[in-house]
Amino acid sequence: MNDVQAGLQRFRTIAIEGPIGVGKSTLARKLAARLGADLLLEQAEDNPFLERFYADMPGYAFQTQLFFLFQRVKQMQAVAQPGMFASHLVSDFLFAKDSLFARLNLSDDEFRLYSQMYAQIAPQVAEPDLVIWLQASPATLLQRVHKRSIPMEHGVSSAYLQRLCDAYVEYFHGYDGAPVFALGTDHFNPVDVDADFDQLLQRLAAFRGRREFFNSHVEIPFG
Repeated sequence: MNDVQAGLQRFRTIAIEGPIGVGKSTLARKLAARLGADLLLEQAEDNPFLERFYADMPGYAFQTQLFFLFQRVKQMQAVAQPGMFASHLVSDFLFAKDSLFARLNLSDDEFRLYSQMYAQIAPQVAEPDLVIWLQASPATLLQRVHKRSIPMEHGVSSAYLQRLCDAYVEYFHGYDGAPVFALGTDHFNPVDVDADFDQLLQRLAAFRGRREFFNSHVEIPFG
């Protein structure tokens, strides 16, 4: 085990977060493979409402959100069972951010009802040891969404992506559940460029404290 991998061993659970198209799942796979960790991926394809949500967001936001809420808590409960996973885990989602999408997509009445259910469930889910917050501009995200050619995502607009990016900034501004490493990916590509990936691992191994920005265009203090 080299010094970088040794430095990363203190993070037993790592969650990778960020808006659609930013590269969460691909980076999670790559990081888990390098660390010899188990991998936990969001199963968006199992959500029967998601395609309809992209076609009609106001009409299907509530059903889509509830499905994800209960799907994610089921996944996280499985992680918590002794012997189900190895000593380290990398996931491509942070359970606590579920409320971010709810606030963004639901009406006020729907959000109040959702919040009551979320409040009952959230205490059952442990926070990770590290959150990697991937960032990119809406233009970059839109380009990546089109490149991966998932039909139901073709209607995603730049305006929605801007709202989503802003929601992530607001969310992490007040988040204190785990240390957060914020990484800008417009001009830094740890998914496709091995040198960038190695540099990311070095920065994570040396990361101390609660917050760090690297190549980030978000210049705000955390709350």
